[in-house]
Amino acid sequence: MSKIEHDRSHHAEKATGIGDPQCFHGEAGPAKFKVGDRVRIKNLPDLFYTRCQVYTRGAIGMVTEAVYESPAAEDEAWDNTESPEWFYSVVFRQQELWPDYPDLYANDTVETEFSERWLEAV
Repeated sequence: MSKIEHDRSHHAEKATGIGDPQCFHGEAGPAKFKVGDRVRIKNLPDLFYTRCQVYTRGAIGMVTEAVYESPAAEDEAWDNTESPEWFYSVVFRQQELWPDYPDLYANDTVETEFSERWLEAV
């Protein structure tokens, strides 16, 4: 639910002297995924803004790191910063993302990050 009035200073005050996303450390609870976990990117609806690349949806990758805790972009765009999530770095074989990717380069990968809501265990 979006806030009725936008507080332009709340986030800046919280991060001053600490940094962002460091100011959310310890607020997301335990990480659901660990390094080496295989995950599929959910095909969730998106409204207005998301950091989940469309070409990754439905693809299977591997978690390489639990990177940080922060509100998801989909929430933060609406000034909802009360529910930080874990963000994970996930690596994909490029052939998983693009089936026509040349066999000559079968070991090529792409690595990007997602908030926890976009991931499901495989």
